[in-house]
Amino acid sequence: MSLLQAPSRAPAASHDGWAWSRRPTLIALTSLTVVSVVVAIGLGPVGVAPPTVLKIIGHHMMGLFDAESWARTDDAIIWQVRLPRVLLGAIVGAALGVVGVTLQALVRNPLAEPYILGVSSGASAGAAAAILFGVGSWLGRESVSLMAFFGALGALALVLALARSSGRITPSRMLVAGVAVAYLLSAVTSLLILFAHSEYGARAVMFWLLGSLANADWSTLPIGYLGMGAGMILVFWWRRRLDLLALGDETAMASGVDPGRTRLQLVVVVAMCVGFAVSLSGGIGFVGLAAPHIARRIIGPIHRHLIPASAAFGALMLVWADVAARMVLQPRELPIGVVTGVLGAPVLVALVRKLSHNS
Repeated sequence: MSLLQAPSRAPAASHDGWAWSRRPTLIALTSLTVVSVVVAIGLGPVGVAPPTVLKIIGHHMMGLFDAESWARTDDAIIWQVRLPRVLLGAIVGAALGVVGVTLQALVRNPLAEPYILGVSSGASAGAAAAILFGVGSWLGRESVSLMAFFGALGALALVLALARSSGRITPSRMLVAGVAVAYLLSAVTSLLILFAHSEYGARAVMFWLLGSLANADWSTLPIGYLGMGAGMILVFWWRRRLDLLALGDETAMASGVDPGRTRLQLVVVVAMCVGFAVSLSGGIGFVGLAAPHIARRIIGPIHRHLIPASAAFGALMLVWADVAARMVLQPRELPIGVVTGVLGAPVLVALVRKLSHNS
């Protein structure tokens, strides 16, 4: 198999119900994600046991339990700091996993992910322009998030334009165009930092480049869940089309699906997910590459199962990467993008070796 071919040639998903053999796996992944979130909330310089974590959450959300049964400091740490942070990590990781699945089907390339195709670089450039020079300030309070979205959308639009050949988008051209656009927009972000008027603004932009969940709070969490959640629901709604696109444009057209129109719709959805993810957590690489491949090996290539499995693995990866980021060098905190890069690089090497062996 060539590196520029589809990761698999599985038949399109059937119209009948979910395969019974897949349900236990998906249920187990969902349960593991929930347990990981609870455990991760309690981990840190000040450890809090999972039962206490559940009591604090239950008290704030449903008025259950007596607040006098745990320390006020534990309450503040869990509710104000760690819960928003871990919830943000879960939704960002899930969104990146789904985005990776989507891009790999769109370009029929197993190496496709937001970083490689320049989407994250575009979102980072948009966020940097908003932070450093007030670009898009007329958009109001969410100007940074919206500029990140527009940056991601613009990057993908540029990649699609460069990748078009004879009226069609070829996988090889899209990969090369994505790498070129990623380098170009990374250079733009560096120039914005260089010409920034304040050192504080330049340091703030480093957040977008290295990635962090430290700025998570209850005021920004709802908009992130709304934007990324809506994007993931739309991708799952179009799961049948992704199966067909993964098999090739000819197969899609023979089944009554317009490849060009479908790609455009999914590009907007991908840009929305990545834009919100980068605006809230910065640039985090490898999750969108590794999560789909792990899920594909465990649950198969049919997108009906692959999309939720990739979301679960993405959430798991980012939640535990964040735990490592805040615990490995206590009291200092590592950028989460560094952790995912260290963990993701071996996955990429193993993937390339596997594909080269199969070619």
